[in-house]
Order: sequence, then structure tokens, then C-alpha cells
Amino acid sequence: MPFTSLKDKISSKNHSVPFGQVVKINATVITATGLKVSISDMVKIISTDTAQETLGMITEIDGKTFFITPFSFVEGFCSGDRVFLDQTGMNIPVGRSLLGRVVDPFMRPIDGKGSIVTTKFAPIIKAPIAAMKRGMIDEIFTVGVKSIDGLLTCGKGQKLGIFAGSGVGKSTLMGMIVRGSHAPIKVVALIGERGREVPEFIEKNLGGNLENTVIIVATSDDSPLMRKYGAFAAMSVAEHFKDKGLDVLFMMDSVTRFAMAQREIGLALGEPPTSKGYPPSSLTLLPQLMERAGKEEGKGSITAFFTVLIEGDDMSDPIADQSRSILDGHIVLSRELTDFGIYPPVHVLNSASRVMNDIVSPEHLQAILKFRRFYTLLKENEVLIRIGAYTKGSDAELDEAISKKERMEEFLTQSSSLQTSYKDAKEILINLMQSNPSV
Repeated sequence: MPFTSLKDKISSKNHSVPFGQVVKINATVITATGLKVSISDMVKIISTDTAQETLGMITEIDGKTFFITPFSFVEGFCSGDRVFLDQTGMNIPVGRSLLGRVVDPFMRPIDGKGSIVTTKFAPIIKAPIAAMKRGMIDEIFTVGVKSIDGLLTCGKGQKLGIFAGSGVGKSTLMGMIVRGSHAPIKVVALIGERGREVPEFIEKNLGGNLENTVIIVATSDDSPLMRKYGAFAAMSVAEHFKDKGLDVLFMMDSVTRFAMAQREIGLALGEPPTSKGYPPSSLTLLPQLMERAGKEEGKGSITAFFTVLIEGDDMSDPIADQSRSILDGHIVLSRELTDFGIYPPVHVLNSASRVMNDIVSPEHLQAILKFRRFYTLLKENEVLIRIGAYTKGSDAELDEAISKKERMEEFLTQSSSLQTSYKDAKEILINLMQSNPSV
């Protein structure tokens, strides 16, 4: 090729990398100009003084000025620092090499076990499964907890919430479900929790066993954007395995911290606060995450458990209320039951599984309804029974409930180190609810 034509080709193209400049910084948002960007673009901010780098996302545009929410904190950056478009965008590496590892939302290992090598990438943000492509939930999903398998039976592809106040036992129940389920892939997202809880959850609740398990961590000291997209990144990992035809258990602790992260982002961008200070975007974000779980025709399933922190044990909390309306069931943990020494403290009367009636046998369903009825009778007449004001023979159904009370409470109680199969839980419950049980 003649040198003149090669020179013309090189000179006809702009080989410089475009960049913008930081013009303003506050505690949570960096303002910059000089680049043509769109909402949700990823950018890299590089300090001209220290070469410090951080990633950020475009969250607002005003004319030629754009606003960046950084994934880390803003200390060390100043006006005049350069802003570059990040060509990788909102994509993370996925694959089987993640199994057994503890990673951050960008899939960077934080367990000290070396780098993770994978060639497959997946977008963090993805549309939920189309309504008409969702498969029917018709298979039972065993979690290894008697009270849930027996009285709140879950199905493959179901989305459930675990609602509880602080210190009631959410993490312990999460560990029991992860250990007790037979899902080939397990994805656990620990979002916004204390850093101390991460090794404790792995060692105490999972027994140090991370076989076929990925743990994605964004602790409370991470930036709001890391906490927000940590949940979406974990869901993308679960979707990767679902698309390969596998049944995935997805667990997230907690939805409340995830919503709080969006509250910080939304308020910093000037969104109006609504109930308990949550901006509208906090509530609209929940279905964008939760609806990505489920069962898809021709592929696998994601059975999801989302924990929701109930502040002051108030079930009318806006996040709890919105979550209940999106999910396919809710498991409520009761502080009152913990006071009576019943663990896990599942309040069966306040809990519900919306797909249970379609997947259990008629005999099992009859036993569930009878258990709930007896439990309700015992609660309604608890004071009369305790003070001795109830006379045996006044109500035959209540008499039977009283005779079974001790064994019903025993059915609700289970050591955190034990797992019970669905078959055993069902047989124990049916046998217990028979008029003349054999045991």
C-alpha cells in the first residue's frame, strides 16, 4: 500500500480518546461536562493528581452537564479530573468458576483464593421473564425446614419473602434453607449488612461449605450504588445458570438495605421523599429485581427468598407492604415465638404460600388447613386455658387441639443443624392431624 494513502487513512480518523471533566463534587454525586452520555452509561473517573480511579454511573443529565453516582466514595477527587466512558458497560463475568467463591458486585474475589477466570459476560440490568414465557409452578421445592415444607410448601420458581425484625433469626433460617435445599446452584446476595456478618454467615450458618454456592457481598460501608447493583449482579449470576436449564436457589439479605441504597441515591438527585423518606424510585425498583426470578419455559428456574427487615416489627412498613404485593408468598418470623423458645420462629398464621394449593396433595392440604384451624383455636382461647377457665368437653374441636398442642409446637421447632425431607415433614404433619394418630 502506498505510504500516501496510508497517511491519508490515518489522518482521516480521530485516534484520541474523548473525555470529560469534573466540575463539581458533593458527598454522593459528581457533576461533569464534555462527554455525550446517556442514562445508565458507565464512566471511569481518573484523578489527574494521584491517578486514583473509580467507576460511576450516569444517573441524571441536564443539557451538557451530567451527574455521576460513583461506585466508591468521592474522597481524593477534585474539579478538573478526567471522565472517560467505560466500554465494558454494565456487564459482569459469569460462569462455573464463580462457584465456591465470595465476590463483590463486579465479581472480583474478596476471599483471598486467587483470581477468577471466565470468558462469559452478562448484563447486570436485564428485562424480567416475559409474562407468557413463564412456566407453571407445578413442582415442590424442598427447603429442609419442617414448618415451611409442611405448612408453607414452596414450588420451583416461586418468589417468597422472609419478614422479620432485627435479631429474630433471619440469617439462621437462611442458612437452614441453603443447606437443606437440593438446588444444584445456590446464589446468596448479602446486601448492606455488617461486614462482620459475612464470615459468620459462611462459617456458622453454612458450616464453611460453599459447594455449588456463589456469595455476592456489598456491605453497609460500600457506596449506595454498590449496594444497589450488588443485588442486580447477583440476579444476573442466577439467570446465567437458569438459562442453562438449571434450578437455582437465590437468597438475598436484605431487600430493605437495597431499598435504602436507592433512597440515598434518589434523595441526592432531588427526588421527592414519600412514606418514611423513600422516593418513588425505591418502590419501582423492587419489581425490576424480584420479577427476574421465576420459572421460564424451556429453561431452568430461580426460586428466590428475599429477606425484609421489619423496622419496629411493623408489617405496614412501605418496603414490606410493596414486597408482599410482588412476591408469591411471605414467611413471617415472630419475636413472640422466640420468647417461647420456638426456632425457627415461623408464624404460620401470618404467613402464606400462594402456590401451595396447586402443588400439594389433597390429603396434605387438608392436614395443613386443620393445623391452622387448631393453632387459631389455641391462640384465641390461650388465656382461658392458662387460667383454667376452660372446661374440657365444652368444645370437641378445641379439646382435640389442646391434646395436640405440645406435638404441634414440636412440629414447628427444629434445630438449625438438622434438615428434614419434604416427604418426612408431610408424613409427620398428616399423622399428627389424624383423629387417632399412630404416634
